[in-house]
Amino acid sequence: MSREFALRFDNVSGGYGEMTIVRKLSAAVVRGGCLCILGRNGVGKSTLAKILSGHLTCQEGSIFLNDREVTRVSTDQRRRLGLSCAMQERPVFDSLTVRDNLLLMRPQSWRVPYRTYFETFPILEERLAQAAGTLSGGERKILSFVRTMAENGEVTVLDEPSEGVQSENIERMKTLILARKARGATFVIVEQNLDFADSVADAILVMDQGRSVLQGVASEIDRESVLEHLEP
Repeated sequence: MSREFALRFDNVSGGYGEMTIVRKLSAAVVRGGCLCILGRNGVGKSTLAKILSGHLTCQEGSIFLNDREVTRVSTDQRRRLGLSCAMQERPVFDSLTVRDNLLLMRPQSWRVPYRTYFETFPILEERLAQAAGTLSGGERKILSFVRTMAENGEVTVLDEPSEGVQSENIERMKTLILARKARGATFVIVEQNLDFADSVADAILVMDQGRSVLQGVASEIDRESVLEHLEP
């Protein structure tokens, strides 16, 4: 694995309006690696994901994608530079069909990149004509996950991908993520599911009140230390 960083952020702060949620966070992910961001609800994990993907303005600090600074670059331009993202809130367009959600930003030969995903999650192909908003919460998360993974971005940001998803489908997500990592793809994953995080993470960042309280190489951080910051 190359030690070059696919994504790096230094002293990043940001939030909503005048309210700062994320405070001076720094981390980096090597190519082919996965950084898992952990913490209790409301500590700023999703806010950080939005800042990294460009959905929220970075008020302070710097963000680099493959050594190119993208701090002030739009979400669409970051996508063109190789960063894909699936946010926790409103993960799909409810009024569109499953097919139309998958067709977004896809050429007419759209089925080709989805074939493996249809084989893994056959329910999506079975429900192509169904409005995405009528799917269960877990099925909407799978749809969002598949749409984002099929972009084949060099760096993929996933915000709570396993939330509401059945255990067997979480295992399938894990398998797909590990396969992409083996081919050199990089991930930043916000998670509450510690077992899922343990299975894919190379590095861990634990947050509390918008700050880092624990971070480092996943294999060097014991589970009990992480749980101290996750339990109420």
